Amino acid sequence: MDPIILIREKAKKNLQKVVLPEVDDARVLEAGFRVAREKIAKVVFLGNVEDTKSSLLKFGRYNEKMIEIVDPKTSGELDTFAKELSQRRRNKYPDEQSAKKVLVDDPVFFGAMMASKDLAGGFVAGASHTTSDVARAAIHCLEVDELIGVASGSFVMYIKGSHYGDNGLFVFADCGLVPDPNPRQLAGIAISSAKLYEQLFDKEPHVAMLSYSTKSSAQGPLVEKIKRGVEEARRLVPDISIDGEFQVDSALDPEVAKIKTSIKDSKVAGRANVLIFPNLDSGNIGYKLVQRLANARAIGPLIQGLKKPASDLSRGCIVDDVIDAIAITAVRAQGK
Repeated sequence: MDPIILIREKAKKNLQKVVLPEVDDARVLEAGFRVAREKIAKVVFLGNVEDTKSSLLKFGRYNEKMIEIVDPKTSGELDTFAKELSQRRRNKYPDEQSAKKVLVDDPVFFGAMMASKDLAGGFVAGASHTTSDVARAAIHCLEVDELIGVASGSFVMYIKGSHYGDNGLFVFADCGLVPDPNPRQLAGIAISSAKLYEQLFDKEPHVAMLSYSTKSSAQGPLVEKIKRGVEEARRLVPDISIDGEFQVDSALDPEVAKIKTSIKDSKVAGRANVLIFPNLDSGNIGYKLVQRLANARAIGPLIQGLKKPASDLSRGCIVDDVIDAIAITAVRAQGK
């Protein structure tokens, strides 16, 4: 079965609540309606209650036990959220009034605070917000996991018919947030991505730190950064299956891995299913090349490294993209 379909089935086994702040977008409304109807997750829409109900009814009758509508402007949680957000981010929101303003003006912040306070498992946004808008709300409200140390953006990639990775299944990172990660940040990105892969697919992640060099075939500060990232990841999580630095063919192709004596004993070379790129340029270019040239499914950016899950959407997303992001967020919430 398509592994993306398997994620939806996994979400159904332990229903989680996912917040959708963008009720003015018809794609988000339809996706939330279908997610609730198919019992993939419970859905919380943020917006005017009567207007949202009216919009939802265009898709048919819905089960009110699966769909909740919350208006941030009238919510009884608004004052509590504003107080907590101001306390956490005093430099950004010096008083409760300024925090309340952002929570009302930007429902993505309200959705993130719902997840932070365990009123939902996570949130999905980005159909009508930029990645920086979504990431800002996530980082300000959900807080960075201390072990990971950095928020990053990963993509689930599926290339049907490919024999690389797990039959074409991968996680790519960081493709969305950190322009030039240092070794400690690379380690955090790698640990987050490995955890995501295992959580979604119940398979062992094999993490490759990518470079233009394979095991010192070249020298220089960029190569040293990758080596130190591998060392940091192993220090933080000793049992992680990670190696590098690798050129991408050495990471993916078992035949190439056999030829290169420097990596013949590596448990990752030739079988990597989690690819960590050295910077945002390469990560963003890499996932888009694979998506376009190999006709791959690309779901994300999935915001990782935080205390609760959140997912960004492309503003060009289709309804199925939103459904898959909700399903992935729900599965991630099962493990929190």
